[in-house]
Amino acid sequence: MSEADPTDEEVVETASAAAEGVVLDRYKQSELTDLDVTVTFEDGVLDVDVYVNPPEDAEPDAETVADEAALAAQDAVDELFD
Repeated sequence: MSEADPTDEEVVETASAAAEGVVLDRYKQSELTDLDVTVTFEDGVLDVDVYVNPPEDAEPDAETVADEAALAAQDAVDELFD
């Protein structure tokens, strides 16, 4: 790891912000019953878990948005290391 590499805290914050940004881009915050983004970065391994509970008739569906949010988190972290 070089001095230019981000800290673990920076990685977690970046991933979390990216994931939340995707969810809040798809749904109004006031529509959500629950939103939980859990990010860990240990030994160079990023783990992102996104749980979103929108209204039952919300489009797109929660699983799709959670998957997109997790991918956005990974992409944001990849950019930190580029």
